[in-house]
Amino acid sequence: MQIEPYKPCHLDAVICLSLRAWTPVFDSIQKAMNADVYRAFYPKDWRVNQQKAIEDVCAAEDTQVWVAIDSGLAVGFVAVKLHPEDSMGEIYMVAVDPDFQGQGIGSALVEFALDRMKNAGMAIAMVETGGDPGHAPARYTYEKAGFELFPVARYFKKL
Repeated sequence: MQIEPYKPCHLDAVICLSLRAWTPVFDSIQKAMNADVYRAFYPKDWRVNQQKAIEDVCAAEDTQVWVAIDSGLAVGFVAVKLHPEDSMGEIYMVAVDPDFQGQGIGSALVEFALDRMKNAGMAIAMVETGGDPGHAPARYTYEKAGFELFPVARYFKKL
């Protein structure tokens, strides 16, 4: 497996693997969230929102994206935003194809992103994820990489 800079030819594969990887996550979010609030966030299918988010992040000038390639196939990706005003790098998005999970690809992508942040002069790295059961593998990967949890309470109410 190697990690290479994102190219537009990777887009379809990145979208496909991400939507597959995030299916259990969004199933978990739907169970954990108030139904009205969930529908307000995702009035159509969550995949529509997430596909647009992936397309936007891959095209954004302020984001660096890399793709994990194994045997010629895109099997994961990571997107990083740098916030020089805070000397902080942010892992903005990461996904690994479910067929390749559990092989250290997510950890490799996170470590790769952290190295790029450090080389860019960032002093702090940040990543956000959910506290629901569907995000447990992500939390494990981040904690294994040395991230420490900062407790945040975020409340939602449908109006």
